[in-house]
Amino acid sequence: EIADIYSGIAADEVLVLVPEEGIFLLMHALLEPGDHVVCTFPGYQSLYEVARSIGCQVSYWEPIEGENWRFDLDQLKNLLRPDTKLVVANFPHNPTGYIPPREDYLALIEIVKERGCYLLSDEMFRFLEVQEGATLPSACELYEHALSLFGLSKTFGLPGLRMGWITSQDKKVLARVAALKDYTTICQSAPSEILAIIALQNRATIFDQQLQRLQRNISVLESFFGEYDHVFRWNRPIGSSICFPRLLLEQGAESFCTAVLKDTSIMLAPSSIFNFGDQHFRVGFGREDLPQVISRLTDFLDQYIR
Repeated sequence: EIADIYSGIAADEVLVLVPEEGIFLLMHALLEPGDHVVCTFPGYQSLYEVARSIGCQVSYWEPIEGENWRFDLDQLKNLLRPDTKLVVANFPHNPTGYIPPREDYLALIEIVKERGCYLLSDEMFRFLEVQEGATLPSACELYEHALSLFGLSKTFGLPGLRMGWITSQDKKVLARVAALKDYTTICQSAPSEILAIIALQNRATIFDQQLQRLQRNISVLESFFGEYDHVFRWNRPIGSSICFPRLLLEQGAESFCTAVLKDTSIMLAPSSIFNFGDQHFRVGFGREDLPQVISRLTDFLDQYIR
C-alpha cells in the first residue's frame, strides 16, 4: 500500500518505522564524526541535531523571508563542501509552508547528484499543498541515493498510530537502517499496521477532507492577517498546515506567545524554539475549530495592543 503512493518504487524499497526513529537511525547508518551535513533551517530539530550529536559539522540552508521564504539554490551550492555527505531538505517546509517550484526542486536533485551526496527528503506534509499544482515528485523517485521520509502523522492526521516509513532505491542503506532498528522498536504495532492499511487504502478521501479544511482555514487566516497587518507580516504558505508570520511589535515572539497562552489557552510556537531569532511564530491551521481560535485571538489582540 505504501509503495503504491510512489512512482517506480517497489515494496522492498520501503522500510516501515516511526518517523522520528527513521531520522535517528538513518543518520546513524550514514554519518560518522567529522562528516559535513547541509540542512534546511529553521526546521524540525532532529533533522540537524542528530547529525550534530554524532559529531558532524552542520551548515544551515536558510530561506529568504522577503521572497516568500524561498530557498536559494546558489546559497546551497556555496554551502556544499568536498566532504559533504548528506543534504537534508524539507518540503513542504516546516515551519514556513514553502514549496519550491518544480524546476528548482529538480535542480536541487541534480546538484546533490553531481556532488555525490545522499539526500534525506523530509516529506511529512506532502499532499497538503494549498496552492494548486504545487505537489512535487518524491525525491526517492528521482535519485537512487535519496531517502524520502513520510508517514501518517501530518497529511493523514493520524499521529497516534506512530507509523511512518523511509522509501529509497538504495537498498544497502535501507538494510543498514533495518539492522539498527533491531535496537529500537524492532517492529511496528500490529494493530497500528492494520489501521494504517485502512488509512492508506482510503487516502484519496482523507487527503480531500484535509485539503478542504485547509482551504477553509487559510481563508480565515488571510482575513485575520489582513486585518492585523500592522501587527503581523505574513507569507501565505504554499503547502502544509503551518505558517510562520513575523511579529511587528517591539516585544519578542516568545513573550507574545506566552501572553497568548496565558490569557487564551492558544498555543503558538515562537521562533526562539527553532533557534531562529525572536520575531516569528509558527501557527498551525489544520484544526476544524480554527475560526473559533482566531475569534479568541482577535479578542486578545484588541486588548493587548491598545
